[in-house]
Amino acid sequence: MEKTFILIQVSDDSKTDYASYFLKGEANYWWESIRALEEEGPVSWTKFTKLFLEKYFPYCLQNQLEVEYLELKQGEKSLSEYEAKFTELARLAPGYVSTEIQKVKRFQQGLKPEIRSGVVALQLKIYPSKLKGRYSGQRRR
Repeated sequence: MEKTFILIQVSDDSKTDYASYFLKGEANYWWESIRALEEEGPVSWTKFTKLFLEKYFPYCLQNQLEVEYLELKQGEKSLSEYEAKFTELARLAPGYVSTEIQKVKRFQQGLKPEIRSGVVALQLKIYPSKLKGRYSGQRRR
């Protein structure tokens, strides 16, 4: 859904409305009840996705993906591939990346040693989403 929002340029304020429009059956009843209980006005996209995942994302799968996130290493992946997988799994393991510094440290831990040493020296405090451009020349070895 995120890719669709980017493609059609949906604002953050409208994402919940667009996504909830496509809910059917029990999911739609669930959403209507959540919305009726919401006292603070419109539900943000972040809150909507959190509530939806809590309701429809099985706990055992959450655990499996958390373990995959914690064990993720760059290995033979390019930096771009590693960063994409890291970002995907980090969204599903929010308890492990509740601060930017935690996210940075975890990202760095999974890097190949020859890349990690250069990145650690930068002493980053925010997630290095722009690093892929800097190291985009890295290829599988």
